[in-house]
Amino acid sequence: MAEQTWNSFARLNAGERFRAQSAEMGTAATEAVVEAARIAPGSSGRPGSSGSPGSSGRKLRVLDVACGSGEPSISLAAGLGASGSVVGVDLAGAPLEVARERARARGLHNVEFMQGDVHALPFAAESFDRVTSRMGVMFFSDLAKALREMHRVLRPGGRVALLAWGPMEQPYFEMTIGTLRRLRPELEVPEGARAMFQFGAAGTLSRALGGAGFADVEEELRHLRWDWHGTPEEMWEYFRSVTLPFRPLLEQVENDVEACGAVLAALHERFDGEWVRIEAQMVLATAER
Repeated sequence: MAEQTWNSFARLNAGERFRAQSAEMGTAATEAVVEAARIAPGSSGRPGSSGSPGSSGRKLRVLDVACGSGEPSISLAAGLGASGSVVGVDLAGAPLEVARERARARGLHNVEFMQGDVHALPFAAESFDRVTSRMGVMFFSDLAKALREMHRVLRPGGRVALLAWGPMEQPYFEMTIGTLRRLRPELEVPEGARAMFQFGAAGTLSRALGGAGFADVEEELRHLRWDWHGTPEEMWEYFRSVTLPFRPLLEQVENDVEACGAVLAALHERFDGEWVRIEAQMVLATAER
């Protein structure tokens, strides 16, 4: 999606207002990427290494693509400590300022953030030992080209770990968009929103990785905690502000009291008085160069 879209005031304002809830909601997704990347304190930069202290004099370098406001870049950097460094790249500049602030607040000096396009990464070939992306790969306008760029900047034996939405038919979207469409059948899912779920069919992402030259490709559908720490009303406000691919559909029901009320009723069914409890279905794919 265009840089100005991801820099939109409504999205950034909601992200700031609900920063804590958003971070908590995405914790399990972040942990899944970090685990899949096989990164730990003392990880080696040696090709093919999964991380044994002292096995190489070179520090491990990680590239986090479509890092947005800082995750999983920050968690990766915290896990590596002095044994490695992380570069977070995103097309939009505004979220990167939030990422830098978060890194400073954590006292992290081994992570940097820069604006860049995954389709033309500003790095030399074989520059990184790991490449990660959490919830970004669905939005690449030219998937094959983006994956080839990831492959190019990886060192031989390097590892890629990607996390994306699974099928649209899952609680988070069924309770929100699904509820709206059942009440208003004429509402159509925008093309950009449909792209969010392009990897919902098993094997789609792994085939794309294989086509880009990656080896030892593995893919699985993960069921991850996606809980909202707050009220259903707050969660619905957050969803409407940050889920930009659905913006054209959401604008059509912005003042529809009945439709919004139906969504809130669905969310209240998952509300335990403190959390809106939801499980997300996400595709996790890993591969090596």
